[in-house]
Amino acid sequence: MTDLMERALAEINKLPAPEQDVLAAWILDELASERRWMDAFAASQALLAELADEALAEHRAGKTQTCP
Repeated sequence: MTDLMERALAEINKLPAPEQDVLAAWILDELASERRWMDAFAASQALLAELADEALAEHRAGKTQTCP
């Protein structure tokens, strides 16, 4: 565990139990959300590569505009 995490947990440990539970629930929700995002991103790599290739082809064909 990092020093920063140890400091944060030490401060959390000073809080009343209900506040600790709120923070713990928030952290767990954030971690689950991050996992879902990473899974979705990993699953979409082929589609993202295809879209990027398509965008580059359109740009090379002169079908795009640059911002002023």
